[in-house]
Amino acid sequence: MRSKLVDSDWRWTRHLAVMAAAVFALNVAIGLSDSVRTNFFVDLLGMSGEQILWLEGLREIPGLALVFIAAAMMAMPPRIRATAALLTMAVGYAFYLAVPSFAVLVPVEILASLGLHIWMPLLTLLGTALAARAHAGRVLGLLGGAAALGMITGMGLAALLSGVGEGVPLRAYYAIGAVLIAAAGLLLTRLPRDTGVTVERPQRILVSKRYWLFYLLTFMQGARKQVMASFGALVLVAYFDWQVWQISSLLLVSAVVNTVASPAAGWTLDHFGERAMLTASYVITAFCCVGFAVVRDIWALMVLFVLIRALIVFNIGVDSWLSRTSPREELAPTLAAGLSFNHISSLAMPLLNGLLLPLIQYEGVYLLTAGLTLATVPFALMMNRRGVEEPERAVAAPAVGG
Repeated sequence: MRSKLVDSDWRWTRHLAVMAAAVFALNVAIGLSDSVRTNFFVDLLGMSGEQILWLEGLREIPGLALVFIAAAMMAMPPRIRATAALLTMAVGYAFYLAVPSFAVLVPVEILASLGLHIWMPLLTLLGTALAARAHAGRVLGLLGGAAALGMITGMGLAALLSGVGEGVPLRAYYAIGAVLIAAAGLLLTRLPRDTGVTVERPQRILVSKRYWLFYLLTFMQGARKQVMASFGALVLVAYFDWQVWQISSLLLVSAVVNTVASPAAGWTLDHFGERAMLTASYVITAFCCVGFAVVRDIWALMVLFVLIRALIVFNIGVDSWLSRTSPREELAPTLAAGLSFNHISSLAMPLLNGLLLPLIQYEGVYLLTAGLTLATVPFALMMNRRGVEEPERAVAAPAVGG
């Protein structure tokens, strides 16, 4: 006869499998849509570079409003909130089937982004709840692996579909994505009603002069995030006339490299310290941005594209530095404050770049990003391995951002 412990472990394993399947399906959809995103904007809707940059900024609005949305949904069980988030995102994807112009695309993009922003903190919340009988790190690592595998699968599938005949219509990728995201949301209803998550208190932020360096570094991360993550694809499509199969293949290579680079970055940060590795990553990023501005050889641009995106993984060094140098009770609210600063700059900088793009072209945008990145180096050199000294009086305020 099966013991209660074995039966309980079996149920835990089943629920974790459900969660991993939902994460995998969601990221297959994201991989599919990311692969055709720029071509959809340029080739199908005829959007200009500045419009795409503005869109990248506007889609960050849900991150700023997330604290108010989370407070409104607080009474709902986490699994219901997660299902609602993914169904909202699926509806946003479904609207892509009929989007005719940039003006209509903006609210559609914000709707899909809203669902994703609500989902992201719930992923960690539900994942750690499922880890009641195991190590939280192991469970979150498994879910992270499912996400990476899903992203790679989605990008690989996009590369295959784009090579079939004259290629699958661009709107079809979003239709497939909507179905996968809706399926992921419905899968989450299979999780237990009581996940063991206690009622959360509204997220707070901690603003203190003692953490000014952390706030500055996270603000600068947001300022260059869009250029490092997605602007290169816009350049290759709009200026070098790349097709879907080329972009999706390059993004696939980038995703594989990042999957390998993430644990390697964690090891180097632990071994050499955040100050050394972040300084090195900022300098290399700046030189890569300068290279993207002046190089015209397509193979060199492909290498720079992959390298710039791979360097993003070192951003975790800022959070890991804070986790070692701040009191445990101040860590979560200080991270929330940093995320708020990150959202502000990641919304404002694409809007500014969109205004500047007709004047300075893409080369100027990359040179500006290189300058901002190099300007961060002196501040990275101020990081140290010492713990935080005597706490100062801090101001607690409602969070802006998830």
